[in-house]
Amino acid sequence: MEIIKKYFPALTDLQFARLEHMEKVYRDWNRRINVISRRDIDFFYLRHVLHSMTILKMVSFRPGASVLDVGTGGGFPGIPLAICAPDTEFVLVDSIGKKIQVVADVADQLELDNVRALHMRAEKLDERFDFVVSRAVKPLPVFLNWVGKNVKNEAKHAIPNGILYLKGGDFEEELRRLSWDYHIKDLSEWIDEPFFETKKLVHLYRKKYRQKE
Repeated sequence: MEIIKKYFPALTDLQFARLEHMEKVYRDWNRRINVISRRDIDFFYLRHVLHSMTILKMVSFRPGASVLDVGTGGGFPGIPLAICAPDTEFVLVDSIGKKIQVVADVADQLELDNVRALHMRAEKLDERFDFVVSRAVKPLPVFLNWVGKNVKNEAKHAIPNGILYLKGGDFEEELRRLSWDYHIKDLSEWIDEPFFETKKLVHLYRKKYRQKE
């Protein structure tokens, strides 16, 4: 938890308490099913919670905003974001039922009333959101084809509505095949930890959008 306090010191006591309780909930679940890999569970806050929360370094979700987390797995990045943005509505989607069962239980145990967990494929979802978030579940062009339809046109944040995609490695070829504009941020500019040296946040947005003040 100290690493969370280092980079997000302004969170409330309730938010810190919920983030601290997260680890116990996930460790309990990991004894039953493999939610988080065995080698990663000991780096829970660094590799999962803090990694998810870096999205908040790019955008502060306004009250009443809506966010879709696609391929959420056990609830990342959606659950940490929902804790930090309690006035934003989060819909967490995954095609694997056991993972969504975990998400629903975690949200319940942490008393997150701004989280909705859905067992379904993202391509089938017809709701629209201010932002879609994810942690590298598919190549960028494939992911955009899945969820581009789910992004609202009218924007009300400091950055355009779009997709916020946590990704690592070399993906230059993927970028050349995109039909949307993009901005890439090196997470190491925000988080001074070795794990983040190759991690990036990609913001995809339509070439033309309307900004609402």
